[in-house]
Amino acid sequence: MTPTKSLPCGRGLTDGDEEIMKSTDSFNSTDSLKSIDLRSDTVTRPSAGMRAAMAAAEVGDDVMGDDPTVNALQDRAAALFNYGSALFVPSGTQSNLLALMTHCDRGDEFIAGQEAHLYKYETGGAAVLGSIQPQPIAHEEDGTLALGNILRAIKADDVHFSRTRLLALENTWQGRVLSLDYVASATALAHQKGLSTHLDGARVVHAATKLGISFPAAVHGFDSLSFCLSKGLGAPVGSLLCGTAEFIGRARRWRKMLGGGMRQAGILAAAGLYALDHNVQRLQEDHDNATRLASGLADITQITVQQPQTNMVYVQIPEPDCSDLGVFLRQRGIYAGIGPVTRLVTHMDVTTAHIDETIAAFKDFYSEAFSRKARRVNQVGPV
Repeated sequence: MTPTKSLPCGRGLTDGDEEIMKSTDSFNSTDSLKSIDLRSDTVTRPSAGMRAAMAAAEVGDDVMGDDPTVNALQDRAAALFNYGSALFVPSGTQSNLLALMTHCDRGDEFIAGQEAHLYKYETGGAAVLGSIQPQPIAHEEDGTLALGNILRAIKADDVHFSRTRLLALENTWQGRVLSLDYVASATALAHQKGLSTHLDGARVVHAATKLGISFPAAVHGFDSLSFCLSKGLGAPVGSLLCGTAEFIGRARRWRKMLGGGMRQAGILAAAGLYALDHNVQRLQEDHDNATRLASGLADITQITVQQPQTNMVYVQIPEPDCSDLGVFLRQRGIYAGIGPVTRLVTHMDVTTAHIDETIAAFKDFYSEAFSRKARRVNQVGPV
């Protein structure tokens, strides 16, 4: 078996690339039931049980605060992560934007990673809609922001500078998990310098699963948290923003301004409650499938595979192979965003049998490619 190697950061497919996937990697919905879709864990379809819970949901007007299922979900999320309050919103992008606009005033600044989702993949909303300046700094290979770089990025109290108000971290980041020691050090540094802290925890449940810790332990040190119900948990839509009751009260006003106030949203919130009840404990299966996929692909000498920490496998593929490999996989019913650095994501709709089919397809492609190359060499003949 070929040893796994570390892949370069900031290239190829990342956590944000489900929004920018090439159209050639799309497929018709009629193919969904017979396909293996490794593009993202956002592609899952609600289960029969989840659909039943949605259909039976008790609803009210959430803008008026009286949808009982939304209120139950918000209370559940706040208690789950040990925050004072929570707010149900349509998307992780809106949840992060609400956090930035609640922590920061116009002209303020937040620090985030150069490849962070809320900086790179959320259309500049903080700057466009919040008049908030981002200060990106480079990620280390493990997904951390070096403490020295954070310290240097914090602006002095000077009229020439934006006021640095917030440190935003992401966990997981490109499938990597931030260590508890690092999170404690980074959030402590921010608080010592008078900054608030926000966690883009779209997949924080994966981080907690990997580390074997409680959800409150995974978010300790963060003044606010955004986490997604539709990334790995199987819900069709929705994220939650968590913080103090006062913080969430202000975020609720921003949600209304940004068009995120929904009426009988309990139908959607019911899916979130179902996801928290049924789809968290099974996440280890996705991690195990990712490890199985990486181990199988590592046998192929032409590609380089990074050992996964959670449910994402990054594979370095020779650029000349990418187009043909993408077509070959689609012919096998396997969908992935194939590029020089490819991200393959396991989730609840991907079984162990699907993993084995995918490994076999990759091996067949490279076996056939080797045969084609050998035939071309033989056809040239002696010179």
